[in-house]
Amino acid sequence: MRGSPVVLGIESSCDETGAGLVRDGKLLGHAVASSMAEHARFGGVVPEIAARAHVHSMQSVVDKALAEAGLSFGDIGAVAVTSGPGLAGALQVGVAAAKGYAYALDVPLYGVHHLAGHVAADTLEHGPLPEPCMVLIVSGGHTSLLLVRDLVRDPIVHLGDTMDDAAGECFDKVARVFGLSYPGGPAIDRAAQSGDPKAVAFPRPLTAPRDREDRFAFSFSGLKTAAARWAEKHRAAGPELPVADGAASLQEAVADVLTRKAVAACREHDVRTLVVVGGVAANSRVRSLAQARCASAGIELRVPPLGLCTDNGAMIAAVGDLLVRSGAKPAPLDLAVDPSAPLEYAALTPLPLPAAG
Repeated sequence: MRGSPVVLGIESSCDETGAGLVRDGKLLGHAVASSMAEHARFGGVVPEIAARAHVHSMQSVVDKALAEAGLSFGDIGAVAVTSGPGLAGALQVGVAAAKGYAYALDVPLYGVHHLAGHVAADTLEHGPLPEPCMVLIVSGGHTSLLLVRDLVRDPIVHLGDTMDDAAGECFDKVARVFGLSYPGGPAIDRAAQSGDPKAVAFPRPLTAPRDREDRFAFSFSGLKTAAARWAEKHRAAGPELPVADGAASLQEAVADVLTRKAVAACREHDVRTLVVVGGVAANSRVRSLAQARCASAGIELRVPPLGLCTDNGAMIAAVGDLLVRSGAKPAPLDLAVDPSAPLEYAALTPLPLPAAG
């Protein structure tokens, strides 16, 4: 087989079981199974349910990805897996599966940082990342503004991270207050389509002149509280809550803060490309406002297709493919998970296993 080896990527950090196959930067096939419906009645992800769902879905997801690519197990030349951050039990399932595949096939294993996977997802649609580029990661658990050069060789520079709630977490929690379904991000987006984004003057956290030192940091806890108080006030005055207006105004506030800071960071660091990734990158207002502001500032905007914004195995395979082609050293088969791994490099340094006894 010509070119670099086919890399199998496995993702199991939360409630999606994903497998993807990538070679030389090209996506060959991928499949995802979600346990989201099982968590919906609890209003959030239940770790034990997620872990069991991964065990149930792992083999079929890998089989489906191989079938889509027209490949067999014998074609796999390397395995990459999310080893952090994420839910400990969920990560363990994916890492155990990846170790099994790597050992059985006698191919190298790579531990990948989940957020680096989101960054690499864009390369499957738009090709190699410009060096440097600005990356805005927005998801249910993470909101970060990063300066990225070579994704797998250079350290990732954090210009700003969330101080409390992530953008997606804010959507989830406010959606519950508004009486909308879980997950909150898509529910808020749907409700906002018929609402007025100027109906409620929700705050824009950390955007005032006094916030100069935190100009690239994020905080959505206060916005969440403001939305909850607005809902309480309306319910006290009458039975009808103008959900569409509340959703549109909340979405506008989040999109405004995210895109304002991202474009400002591009200007300050003289970066001409902004990459927006993560589950919240699927939000219609975030995408449209980012496009408008980037066009006005002369900045190229890159956003992965909707199917690659949420968690998937293709993005992990994309990092693995980059690591293989860069000559990176594989991880040992005693690779351990790191549920709270900081994002410093795309590859996660294997953690030592605890001593016996």
